[in-house]
Amino acid sequence: MRALGAEQADAVVVVGRDDGVCDRPHAGLGPLGGIAGALAYGAAHGYASVLTLPCDMPLLPEPLLPALLRRAPSFCLDAPVIGHWPSALAPSLLRHIAESPRRSVQNWARSIGALPIPSPAPLVNVNTPDDLLAL
Repeated sequence: MRALGAEQADAVVVVGRDDGVCDRPHAGLGPLGGIAGALAYGAAHGYASVLTLPCDMPLLPEPLLPALLRRAPSFCLDAPVIGHWPSALAPSLLRHIAESPRRSVQNWARSIGALPIPSPAPLVNVNTPDDLLAL
């Protein structure tokens, strides 16, 4: 997962890898842990918001990112890990992770009033070398 400062895209960070930003509050929480890590990174480095993108979706439809960047919080209805989140939500996401047995990005996004934005075209998911070659 990557996090970008939406106001000034001068940082790209990888979350959840040994050489990147750690998931929060710990590894093994799936995408919500990665988003929590990205939000904590954004808050600690002065970003008002972060844009999260899964590493297995290298091609996104052209209008999707501008639509997400118009408002935070917002998320892609077809792949909720694609989202634009205010960094100030880091503490509330950590509370949600601690209190909710359901690790659904969409559930959390809806609970904070995030705007769902449908993808204008099918999303390509790359999970194998063959998927990558098919691009």
